Amino acid sequence: MRCPFCQHPDNRVLESRAAEAGQSVRRRRECLKCGRRFTTYERIEFVPIIVIKRSGERESFDRSKVMRGITRACEKTDIATATLETLVDEIESELQQRAIHEVPSSEIGELVLRQLRSLNEVAYVRFASVYRKFQGIRDFADTLHHLQNVDSGNGKDDPHASGLQLQN
Repeated sequence: MRCPFCQHPDNRVLESRAAEAGQSVRRRRECLKCGRRFTTYERIEFVPIIVIKRSGERESFDRSKVMRGITRACEKTDIATATLETLVDEIESELQQRAIHEVPSSEIGELVLRQLRSLNEVAYVRFASVYRKFQGIRDFADTLHHLQNVDSGNGKDDPHASGLQLQN
């Protein structure tokens, strides 16, 4: 590991600890030449996840896009940023554990909805309205009706169980 200040290749590790919910190791280092201290992170190198968009285009998974969408849906709620980070971590972890690393964007949207449904109903409806391209009040009403059925145990855990016919 080269020193970011003087580029000297030798340094010593002063401290190591788990970071990012155990997903990485944070190391505090000291350069043996200039004596300056710096921090490095060691992470598992994952196989990149490729997202297949609705248009058929393929792009690398970008967790910041998922985080932005979830953050917008959760605006003006009392949900902590750390909770949202954990939610995105769980989604990314689930995608990494799959055998196939090409995932349709619709599956990612459904993963987000599943997480939001148990976290906050308002955030769930907000995200669903953008993700499923609601066209009018009827789409909102159908989603709210479905949420009510699922929460009361009358519906299945399938977003289309109540006859919900929204565009994906």
